Amino acid sequence: MGDHEALVSRNPRNHKETRPEEMVSDATEKWVFGYGSLLWRPGFDFTERSRALLRGYHRSFCIYSHHYRGTPENPGLVLGLNSGGECVGNAFCIAPDNWNAVKAYLDERELVTNTYIPADVEVELQDGRTVIAHTYVADPTHQQYAGNLPVRTAVEIIVAAHGRVGPNLEYLENTVLHLDEMGIVDPPLHDLMDLVRREYGEINMGAGI
Repeated sequence: MGDHEALVSRNPRNHKETRPEEMVSDATEKWVFGYGSLLWRPGFDFTERSRALLRGYHRSFCIYSHHYRGTPENPGLVLGLNSGGECVGNAFCIAPDNWNAVKAYLDERELVTNTYIPADVEVELQDGRTVIAHTYVADPTHQQYAGNLPVRTAVEIIVAAHGRVGPNLEYLENTVLHLDEMGIVDPPLHDLMDLVRREYGEINMGAGI
């Protein structure tokens, strides 16, 4: 994975001193951290779901989508984890005997064009526990990495794009809707949604990836 991997053991920004009683005791327990479409469409069975905080990364529309929400000729934008800040999302606990199937499903779903780097990161659950969770961070060296686009540029891309599972607008609205339901304020995403509504009116919610 090179210099951009987010493995806790090798990246101090995701590491903090943790008291033994705060750590999950079952070494076989597996977790997944979701910050985008996994908020509303996990697509796998889990035994527990908790709001979770990831430090060292923030949620951003930083990936050009050539598949789910756009095409190579007319790319959309989807979320990735960019370095810096923090991100609140959901952590899902996976039964040990189901982990291999879930991991294979997530890799197939998230690594269509290898724009993400699989990573194991430290997250803090709502009840104070600290766990290691599997997630996917943006690869800033990939040709589909969009970086930090101006809000208006991002909106123009999102309203014009349509991919295999539907309009890019559906993806944005689904994300903001579920963040609102969780009580999570994400100013950059809400700024995008506000600009869309001001200039293009209300949009119909979809349920795709």
